[in-house]
Amino acid sequence: MLTIRRILASLSLAIAVGAGAAEPAPASSLPLKKLSLEDAIQQALAKNFSIKISGFGAEASRARMIESFGKFDPVLTGQYNFSEDEGATLRDPVTGLRPPGPETKSDSYDLSLRGLLPWGLTYSLGATSNNTRGTFNLFADSYSTFAGVSATQPLLRGGGFGATTASVRIAMTNSRISEWQYRDAVINTVTRVIFAYNDLNFAQAVLRSALRSRELAASLLAENEKRHKVGSMSEFDVTSARSRLANREEGIISAERQVRDAENFLKQLITDERTPELLAYGFELEPVPPAPVVVVDAAADFRVALEKRPDYQQARLALKRSDINFRLTRNQALPRVDLVGSYGYSGLDPDFGASRDTVRDEDFRSYSYGAVVSIPLTFTAERGRYRAAKMERRQAETDLQRVEQDIVVRVGNAAGNIEATRKRLEAAKRARELAQYTLDAELKRLRAGTSSTFFVLQQQELLSGAEVSESRAISDYQKALAEYDRQLGLTLEKRSIALEKPRG
Repeated sequence: MLTIRRILASLSLAIAVGAGAAEPAPASSLPLKKLSLEDAIQQALAKNFSIKISGFGAEASRARMIESFGKFDPVLTGQYNFSEDEGATLRDPVTGLRPPGPETKSDSYDLSLRGLLPWGLTYSLGATSNNTRGTFNLFADSYSTFAGVSATQPLLRGGGFGATTASVRIAMTNSRISEWQYRDAVINTVTRVIFAYNDLNFAQAVLRSALRSRELAASLLAENEKRHKVGSMSEFDVTSARSRLANREEGIISAERQVRDAENFLKQLITDERTPELLAYGFELEPVPPAPVVVVDAAADFRVALEKRPDYQQARLALKRSDINFRLTRNQALPRVDLVGSYGYSGLDPDFGASRDTVRDEDFRSYSYGAVVSIPLTFTAERGRYRAAKMERRQAETDLQRVEQDIVVRVGNAAGNIEATRKRLEAAKRARELAQYTLDAELKRLRAGTSSTFFVLQQQELLSGAEVSESRAISDYQKALAEYDRQLGLTLEKRSIALEKPRG
């Protein structure tokens, strides 16, 4: 009788083992969409909101740079003025009446082209004409015409290429900073997609493990109930098995929720959907190719990070911007000394055409030159701006040093994480192989009648846990490689992503 019971137990347990060793697909009431990691990255590049927002910022900064060049655009100005003046007179002491006073009328015309040159010179090229008449000449026309050029060249404050082009160079620097910010947004988003994809892959592995664990618990309960019916097992063993099955149901619910959360987080990164339809489907992930064994040298890669990392380039450009502003405020603390001058030809005639011809024939030359000096008595505002700009430059220098130190630490930590996760992966793989070997040995012992159902199912659960640990190690290793690429600023190069300039 004992031999028959052992045979029946071995047979039923072999069936349970076979059911537990299968890889059941996660149960889901949602339609599934196939998705590969490359597809997820491409969708994120096209639809991710963070990338779009950063792209608009870069485009706006580029527009402001174009705007800054407008200060050198010449401006064409036309002007006409008419004036009439009736001179006041005193009353006649005899008659008490006011005699007619002198009357003057004037028409003035002005057409000029004004502008600023990169070294600070302001110019005006144009012509003016005035027709002044009145009682003094019996209202006869008298056209006074001038055509020529006038200019002002600052020598100290506001003079030279540095001061004049400071706003343009600051705008260009801001535009380059915004482009690096856009690149940083793309790198971070791609890295987050890689993380989210591997996290979802791991969450699905956990769910598969939970489903397998439930099947093992159900098989154990069925086996215990059969043995209880024939009197070879107590009611306590059946109750314990039933309690164990209930615990497995709780694990499945938790694992399913973890899968849904991971799916939603990945969707948020790779789509611009804004309706509840976003939650109406799940993902069937394509397997991630095995990651190669990578040996990194953090010390050697430090120089690569200085060249490629967006945050370091932004800090360098911020220092450059602070230096431009510092030099400008130092220039603005100088006295104003301007050279002024004009040169042209004038004409005078009752006929406008004749007056204009006189100018054209260069009959009467007219020129002037001089200097204008303006010295503030205290320079209070200028000194305050200079000191503030000096501190801001030192602040930018210190921030650049902080970023360099941060890169050293982060690259070193990322490199160490690759090594640690690689060793974890090797250990988890070995543990899974040993767990499989132990389960096979326990099965042989069961079939030989020297083991029990409980120990076999226990080994199956240990194997399932080892498989989950290996899946976690694989996911963490993939993420560690992606993080190292991000710390070096090489994510786009490694993924063969050609980054185009953002368009608003």
